[in-house]
Amino acid sequence: MTEIVIDQPIEVSAFFIRMINILLMALALCGALCLLNWVVTDKLSKIPVAETSQVTAQLREKELGCLAKNVYYEAGSEPFEGKVAVAQVVMNRVNSGEFPGDVCRVVYQKNIVYEKVICQFSWFCDREVMFRPVNKANYDESMIAAKKVLLEGFTLPSLKEAKYFHGDYISPGWNRERVAQIGHHIFYK
Repeated sequence: MTEIVIDQPIEVSAFFIRMINILLMALALCGALCLLNWVVTDKLSKIPVAETSQVTAQLREKELGCLAKNVYYEAGSEPFEGKVAVAQVVMNRVNSGEFPGDVCRVVYQKNIVYEKVICQFSWFCDREVMFRPVNKANYDESMIAAKKVLLEGFTLPSLKEAKYFHGDYISPGWNRERVAQIGHHIFYK
């Protein structure tokens, strides 16, 4: 049997080296593009898709009116922060799942306890008359507070979980966690 011995190094042509370099660069580019595609797809999949809203301009106007009326009657003479706080309690209730799911139904909600009708907001049981604001400046500020909370999502951090409040001049004996006092109202979880 004959052995083949190569004493001289095999010469690789410059063309062959360029082809290998191009192939390696193409593979690296492909890998980079695949990685980039994976990262972008992963990031985009985590962005919430906007849901189609059933809220119409007419419904939003109605909710704004209910909220402003409630703010006016509950906190009309309070500082602006107090008006925002009352509006925020209504929205916290709307979003909680424990109360009706829209602003007007929360504002006008009544319960019957021991055959007695109790309103969630006392002005509604006390004043079931046509709404005519007596103090236009207070109503205008109540409307501004309602717009900020309902339309702009403005909130007071201390009232993030507040769903109840009462005036500081009464003591209902609630067994709830107190979270803040703003003006003459005390707020609870």
